[in-house]
Amino acid sequence: MFSRIAIVNRGEAAVRLIHAVRDLAAETGQQIQTIALHTDVDRNATFVREADIAYDLGPASARPYLDLKALEQALVATKADSAWVGWGFVAEDPAFAELCEHIGVTFIGPSPEAMRKLGDKIGAKLIAEEVGVPVAPWSRGGVDTVEAALDAAEDIGYPLMLKATAGGGGRGIRMVSNADELVDAYERTRQEAARAFGSGVVFLERLVTGARHVEVQVIADGQGTAWALGVRDCSVQRRNQKVIEESASPVLRPDQAAELKASAERLAIAVGYRGAATVEFLYHPGDELFAFLEVNTRLQVEHPITESTTGFDLVRAQLMVASGHKLEGEPPAERGHAIEARLNAEDPDRDFAPAPGRIARLDLPAGPGIRVDTGVSEGDTIPADFDSMIAKIIAYGRDRDEALGRLRRAMGQTRVVIEGGSTNKSFVLDLLDQPEVIDGSADTGWIDRVRAEGRLVSHRHSAIAVAVAAIDAYEEEEQAERKRLLSTAAGGRPQVQHESGRPHDLKLRG
Repeated sequence: MFSRIAIVNRGEAAVRLIHAVRDLAAETGQQIQTIALHTDVDRNATFVREADIAYDLGPASARPYLDLKALEQALVATKADSAWVGWGFVAEDPAFAELCEHIGVTFIGPSPEAMRKLGDKIGAKLIAEEVGVPVAPWSRGGVDTVEAALDAAEDIGYPLMLKATAGGGGRGIRMVSNADELVDAYERTRQEAARAFGSGVVFLERLVTGARHVEVQVIADGQGTAWALGVRDCSVQRRNQKVIEESASPVLRPDQAAELKASAERLAIAVGYRGAATVEFLYHPGDELFAFLEVNTRLQVEHPITESTTGFDLVRAQLMVASGHKLEGEPPAERGHAIEARLNAEDPDRDFAPAPGRIARLDLPAGPGIRVDTGVSEGDTIPADFDSMIAKIIAYGRDRDEALGRLRRAMGQTRVVIEGGSTNKSFVLDLLDQPEVIDGSADTGWIDRVRAEGRLVSHRHSAIAVAVAAIDAYEEEEQAERKRLLSTAAGGRPQVQHESGRPHDLKLRG
């Protein structure tokens, strides 16, 4: 087992690794140190305080988590024997895995070769077809010119998706309904992908409308064994960004889930995969059609719901297989149901723009069936430089209804106040009360459709919000008046206004 693990990540992901390492150390009696690689904005952050060793990567504005030279210097300086990346940043960068090999540090993840084979969406689709993974009609390679794209689109049929092979996080992807839209979107998508991911290669695939987003969690040991631990449903999305995830999928039959899991295991074994991965699919319930999307060659943000239904620690498993252990025995069985909601510092009233700031108050929920994964504490600041995650709230129940009820209770119990910012808590609470979420019928485009219709725009407590804004404005002026009084009094001529109230005009949503 490793003795000095560098965390090439921050926030909630970093704390997740620290907890897994502490569990392992407490159980085995081994001394395992964690090294928090942090930037200037996170110098006093929770994950830095919790780690055994802290190393300053420099200013966040220099994007050091993506700078291989800066990361190499950090790994060498801290004498790390291994590196854990979690999700985001260099988690799916084979060049970083090669860097680790070059300096004698174990990369806790797949080999660079497996990452390249599965991380490339085109290559992954070709391998998937070879091993019998269900794949929707597509261009069977990149389309290098707009003419080639138009020819391929005629064969596939509209509507379709134009995708960057290196894309992710909702970027490098366009829906196209006809030839004119394809011509218009082709060059913009290529340029966006080239800027964001360093590759402008794009391909086409059939658009599965009204689809569910389902994904298989895989752990493999690189020695011929792969376990598919469960199928998650991540259909409740906003602009291709997941908001609520659950396991198991409420729309799949047991035989369908078993088929998906078996195909995901074959895919992992075909490339000699080692570590955690997620095989993603679209599923159309009406046609019972599955369409392979991609493989994420890393741990997913939503992995806790699989851990909740299987009792299996995926981060610990990453550490074990990376240090040479084999997966032995039978895969853990799934029991009950788990649902996760993401609590973010973002403003739903401003199209979910990041709304960071200092966390003035944070009371997180507890009780039966509730797990909270967070990387912040009261008094911390959520920096504008990184993602706006505050916490993931996971509810487990014997069945879906119990899990949903517990999640509603836990979200309602959550208290968070961000100075200068806001959260999506009220939006998530509204989501959990929607009929389409309750009956499990929401597809991937549902949130965007109903918001365009005026739903999911909460007016509850609007009067309270306006009153709070008025009080804040009054207190700011009162404070300024106190300072003016004291500064002028020091000069012998105290000046102060004596009005007992002040008029304020306030406006909310027009």
